[in-house]
Amino acid sequence: MSAPTPTPTPYELLGGDAGIRRLVDRFYDLMDSAPEAANVRALHAASLQASRQKLYLYLTGWTGGPQWYVEQRGHPRLRMRHAPFPIATRERDEWLWCMDQALSEHSMPDALRESLRQQLHALADHMRNREDAVG
Repeated sequence: MSAPTPTPTPYELLGGDAGIRRLVDRFYDLMDSAPEAANVRALHAASLQASRQKLYLYLTGWTGGPQWYVEQRGHPRLRMRHAPFPIATRERDEWLWCMDQALSEHSMPDALRESLRQQLHALADHMRNREDAVG
């Protein structure tokens, strides 16, 4: 009798370390160049290198890979860490536009893509910390 084959983690299905790096790089390349992301881009530093690294570390652990983010930075406390940045519906939607594009272009099972989208949409909505501007 053989041991059951373990189910691959999302991290593995995304391509492991190299796959997460490609996803994050595409996400930030879009944010840096697409007019659809101008407002959320303006919330970031001139160089996106530090943001790329943080998202890479976070997504690595969040998808079931090594817990480097927690080891280096402690508990994510995402809402607290994003509190200094004004995030309303527009910024959330621009962030999601970049992530949805990056996920669409990344090779992975369709069921995983849909699951990640649902989870990331909920997470991005939770990051909103400002009321939408009226008018």
